[in-house]
Amino acid sequence: MTSRCFTRKLENTLTTVIATMVTALVLVSLSQAQTFTVLHNFFGASDAAGGYNGLVRDAAGNLYGTTPDGGTSGYGAVFKIDTNNNESVLHSFAGGTDGCYPWASLILDAAGNIYGTTSNCGPLGSGTVFKVDTSGNETVLHSFAGGTIDGAFPFGGLILDAAGNLYGTTELAGPSGYGVVFRLSPSGVESVLHSFAGGPADGSYPYLTGLLMDAKGNLYGVTQSGGASGHGVVYRLSPHGRYKVLHTFVGGPSDGCNPEGTLVSDTAGNLYGTALECGSIGWGIVWRLGPKGGYRVLHNFTAGATDGANPNAGVVMDTKGNLYGDTGTGGAYNSGTVFELNRQGFTLLHSFNGTTDGQFAEGAVVLDALGNLYGTTVSGGSYTTGTVWELTP
Repeated sequence: MTSRCFTRKLENTLTTVIATMVTALVLVSLSQAQTFTVLHNFFGASDAAGGYNGLVRDAAGNLYGTTPDGGTSGYGAVFKIDTNNNESVLHSFAGGTDGCYPWASLILDAAGNIYGTTSNCGPLGSGTVFKVDTSGNETVLHSFAGGTIDGAFPFGGLILDAAGNLYGTTELAGPSGYGVVFRLSPSGVESVLHSFAGGPADGSYPYLTGLLMDAKGNLYGVTQSGGASGHGVVYRLSPHGRYKVLHTFVGGPSDGCNPEGTLVSDTAGNLYGTALECGSIGWGIVWRLGPKGGYRVLHNFTAGATDGANPNAGVVMDTKGNLYGDTGTGGAYNSGTVFELNRQGFTLLHSFNGTTDGQFAEGAVVLDALGNLYGTTVSGGSYTTGTVWELTP
């Protein structure tokens, strides 16, 4: 009896080991099916440095982005990578009235003008909204004043509506001091659309997050804190100023906490995003929220060799409904990952090695029509100051 029990245990153990090995081989095979290329190694000084932010791609295939470090004055830069992978710095921030430390992705208008935010500096010292035209000329469109009337420190990116209005968030200030949602008209008039109040009924501190606008003009976003559990919320703001908390993150093993990044939606009206921390293992989640409030955790990050950890940039979606994103840590070298999430489950597409190909992917990925992914890393690369990368199917 003991012998048979031991034999059965041994068989079960061998079955588990073999299954684990097969799973690992499948994951490696899927990862190797991708082709990873470093398009540019940031070298600081006159170049950009520290790719904390996502990229934007124009119709011709050129990539644009910002870094909070580097540039000729050390206050950050706007850069371009053309279709031949040649990089050029379009603008170096000088600090002072010019703005400094851009932490967010850019947006382009139909004419090719670039819009973005700087988290600090500017004429009033609390950050700016800026424009860089097609000739490389930079203009400060708005300087945040902080205090109870205006926001301060815009760490998130912008969106642009059909009328030319820009929308974004600031991390701090406003009447309660917890940040605001703002609109900037084409003539440069700023309006505060919502001031976050914190507490159980509202969010607070929208950090490293942009906005999503639907066809009706409703705005959707997340805050890093606030809500009933203090772990952040998903909210909707109507064109008429009606604000509603759609989901409150409860943290712990059953939910995420501290959401960052920009949301994405599908044709059915479901919202998708990431939370930086919490979940079943504590390393963050990917989540979905239905138009009628049905909420579900789609993936719990484990920080293992075949998984990522600490996703802070949200996800993007292809035409088939597959989700793609990156993580700041985790993976085979604990230096971040690129992943896909679909109905079949989670696939690790790439693990950053922390040296030659980059380290810590914290900006949102960009997806083109062919399924190629583009992004940045904070450090690593030839000069240890970050990279711009491409991942092809």
